[in-house]
Parts: sequence; structure tokens; C-alpha cells
Amino acid sequence: MTERIVIAGAGLAGLRAAERLRELGFDGEVVVLGAEPGIAYHRPALSKQLLTGAVSRADTLLADPLEVDAEWRFDTPVTALSPHRQVVHLRDEELRYDGLIIATGVEPRRMPGAPHGHPRVVVVRTLADTVALQRALAGNPGPVAVIGDGFIGCEVASSLRETGRGVVLFGRSRPLLADVLGPDIGDWLTALHTARGVQFEPGTTIRRWRPGPRSVGLEFADGRALDVACVVVAVGSVPAVSWLRGAKLPLDDGVVCEPTCHVVGSSTIVAAGDVARWPNLRYDPAPRRDEHWLNAVEMSRAAAENLLTGPRDARPYTPVPRYWSEQHGVRIQVAGRPALGTDTVLLESPVPGTRPITGFVRHGKLIGLIGLDSPAAVLHWTAELARQHPAPARHHTEAAAGY
Repeated sequence: MTERIVIAGAGLAGLRAAERLRELGFDGEVVVLGAEPGIAYHRPALSKQLLTGAVSRADTLLADPLEVDAEWRFDTPVTALSPHRQVVHLRDEELRYDGLIIATGVEPRRMPGAPHGHPRVVVVRTLADTVALQRALAGNPGPVAVIGDGFIGCEVASSLRETGRGVVLFGRSRPLLADVLGPDIGDWLTALHTARGVQFEPGTTIRRWRPGPRSVGLEFADGRALDVACVVVAVGSVPAVSWLRGAKLPLDDGVVCEPTCHVVGSSTIVAAGDVARWPNLRYDPAPRRDEHWLNAVEMSRAAAENLLTGPRDARPYTPVPRYWSEQHGVRIQVAGRPALGTDTVLLESPVPGTRPITGFVRHGKLIGLIGLDSPAAVLHWTAELARQHPAPARHHTEAAAGY
């Protein structure tokens, strides 16, 4: 019988996993199941270039399905998993697998009380979401309320201001993104948004929603009211694991994996991308998730390779995390794990005349860094970061693989 590997999720991680299986010479069946109606696309562009009109929908597509030797099933969400039978359940069929790659990503967190489903109350997670937002904007030139001051909320606010749209940003408190970037860069980012015309409403509670055909009315707990063209809800995301309830896999803020990407307790299932929570032994044994573009690429390739290799000979996945955000024309680049730092230090740029890098230190070692429009300096110090936290030797990871 021909071996079959099923990939649950047809986004970036699913696409790169399928490519890697073929690169490594797997000649069995590869079946990719996607809940969305089409091939993977460049998701970071949704809150940036696509929203501003700098690129078209066609420009965001990552590949032609015919270029990857796999059976692509779009609009086909997985509904359940029976790991003891090695079967994934679809809406009207069961599909056997010899190996399974879980790459279902995350889904937007819902805001209690918000009229989700109304055409003028949108999230920005999928291509269809951004199209819905553009449609809502086209019918009303008024301001937009963005609820949520994380990366997506800040990027959407920036993109909308670039198009000349008024923006009111609702968040928990100032400074922006301080829990990720630290208070100093958070203060700088807050000042940048303010200078570019973003209006802040930190800690404001929405008491009542009044959605209408051309606008959305918001009434606040302090008695004020605001009428906006539409509302973007960007209050975070949750791992897309509802289909795994009952499968008896370890679920804890994602699918819990070993350092090799194998789901804990399984030799035939791996996970990759936003949905996976695993210990990066380059830093510590604590399992974490990395919801970032580059991690989806690198982890899916590592997961595919380790699935073929098997748990005994698999190599731990130990990347140096890197991601970036662009807001009001400034590129914010992050490497390592700044949130684990207990102190900060300024790191000089090797390029004269460019900004220094903010380094985050723990136990006397550099553990993370953030640069603002300083790509060469970020590259330089990321190499130093990797040197100070080398990937552990193979024999040091065997015990950890039983997490």
C-alpha cells in the first residue's frame, strides 16, 4: 500500500511542509487539506501592502498548486482526529494517514459583545477578511475604530493612516507593545503613532454597539459616543485546535510538541507553525509558540524532515526567532527572545550613522534584540546572539525529547 502523509492546513506552513517532503524524496501520497478556498498567500501583507493597495490579491499568492506534487483539497476543513486509527475526519469522509502534519495555524479571538458577522465589524486574519474590510471602507469615508493594540492592530492603524483614513485605536494601556518591545521602544512607538495622527483610547470600555448599514455607533461607559465607518477587531488569536478535542493529544495553548516537532506521545504526528508549542532548547526547556512568518517556514520544513526520519533520529528544532513589523514607514526587527531579558543594553551598529540596537540581557548573555530601520545591525547582532546561545549538542537533547 502506498504511504500517505496528510497535512492539515494549506497555509504557509502546510505549503512549505509539502515542498520539503518532496525535496527529501518522499514518493508516497501527500494530501493537503485547507479550510480556505485557495492556495497559501503572504499573510503579513493583509495588514500592510494589500490594505493600502500597494499590491493586488494576485501578488500575495505564494505558489501555484500545480507546482507542488500533492493532492490539494481546498474548502475542506478537518473536523476531528482519531490518532489510534490514524484517521482524520472531514465533513463527509474519513482519510487514513501514515504520517500527519498539523499546520492549522490560529484563528482570531472573538470579542465578547461585539456583533461579529456584521459586514462593518471585521477581523484581519484571512484574505477574505481584508477584502471585507476594503468593501466596508469603500462605502463610508469616516474614521475607523481599531480595537486591539497588538502588532495587527498597530499595523492596521498605520496602513489606514497611510491612506488618509482617520483611526481611533482602542487598547489596554500605553505604551504600545511594551510587553513585547519593552517600555522605551513602546514609548517611542506610541509617539510615532500619535505624530502620524492615530487617536488613542486606552482603557476605554465599549458599553453598547449600534451597527447600521453604513456605519457603526459605539457608546462608551463614560457616556461618550463615536460613529465610525467600520470596526476592526484585533484582540489576539487562539490556536486552531477545536478539531483536536477528543483526540487525546496534549493541548495547552496549542499542540504541545517535543523539541523535534513530534506531538508529545506520538511518533506519527508532528506540528508546525502558529499552532505548535514546543521547547526551543537553544534557550530553555519551556514550551512556547512563535506566531511569526519565518517560524512557519522553518518549523514546517523541520517537522516534515523529522516526520520522515522518525523520533529516534530526529533533530531538535532550535531556531533563533526573527520577525518584523512595519509601522508608519519604520521597520521594527526583532530577534531572539527579548521578553526573557531582565536588563537592556545599547548595541552599537557596525554601520556608521545608523541607529544602535536595543539588546536584552539575561544572566549576562544577550537573549534578544530589537532594531529600528537598522537591518545590517540586526543581522550583525543576530549572529552574535546565535553564538552566545548555540544549539545544544545532540546528546544533551535526548532526555529533553521525553518532555
